[in-house]
Amino acid sequence: MKNLMFAFLLLLGLSVNAQGNLPTVYLPEDLTVHFISPEPIQYVDISSKHITGDLPLKNLLRIRCKDTLAADDDAVITITGEKFIAQYHIIIGGTNVPTEIEIKPEDCRPLDIAGIGLSVNQLKALCLNIAAQKPAKRRERVNAFGITGIVNHVYSFGDYLFLDIGYENHTNLPYDIDALRFKIDDKKVTKASNVQSLELKPEYVLFNQPSFTKYYRNILVFKKLTYPGNKVLHIEISEKQVSGRVIILAVSYKDILGADLLTMH
Repeated sequence: MKNLMFAFLLLLGLSVNAQGNLPTVYLPEDLTVHFISPEPIQYVDISSKHITGDLPLKNLLRIRCKDTLAADDDAVITITGEKFIAQYHIIIGGTNVPTEIEIKPEDCRPLDIAGIGLSVNQLKALCLNIAAQKPAKRRERVNAFGITGIVNHVYSFGDYLFLDIGYENHTNLPYDIDALRFKIDDKKVTKASNVQSLELKPEYVLFNQPSFTKYYRNILVFKKLTYPGNKVLHIEISEKQVSGRVIILAVSYKDILGADLLTMH
C-alpha cells in the first residue's frame, strides 16, 4: 500500500522536498492536533518518527509529538481519502495555534483510481438531491396487506443506479421493518423449472429507518445492473412480527434502461 501511495505522490509532484508549497500546520509539543476529513480516511503517512498519529474516527486523524524535539525538526503528513490526497508541512512548536484542522478542497488533489468510483459523501449528496425532489414519475406499484409499495423513480449516474422507493401504510398498525432484500429472479416460474435467484447488496442506503406509521421513502444505490428480459428485480420488504406483512415490488429491465440521468451539483 505504501508503494502505491508513493507512486501517486511522484505522479502528482508532491514530494517532501516541496514543503514550501504545502499548507503549514504548527504542532506544539504538549498539544494534540486533529485533522477533520470530508470523507473516510483510507491512508496516512507521517514522515517523522517523532510524531505519532491514529484514527479515533473514520474521518478524524489526530497527531502529537512522541518526545521532546528540536525547534527546527519538522515533517510532512500525507492524508488520503476515497477520492483525494492532501499533504501538510508540520512545524514543531508554536503558541495559540488551532488544534482542529479542516481538510479543505483547496488543500486536496483528486485521486483517479480505477475501481473506486464515487465516495460515500458523493453518493450521499446525490441521494439527498433525489430525496429533496417530489417524485415526478412512478414506475411500479403494488398493494398488499394495506400497504402500497411504489418505485418512485429510477436514475443513473456513471456506473451507478439509484432507486427511489416508497411505501404508504393505509392501516392503523405501524410497520416495523425486519429487512429490505433485493433479488434478480425469473419473471415467470413454473413448477418444473429450477428457480435461480441472485441476491444483491446495495452500495449505499440513504436512510436507516427502523419503522414507519404512514409513509416510508428511501434511496438505494447499486452498481450498474444488467439482466435479461426474462428476469426481474424484486424489492422485498418484510415485517418483524411472526405474521409479518411482506411486500414485493418488481422492477423490470425496461425501467432500468429508461433511468433518467443524474447530474452532480
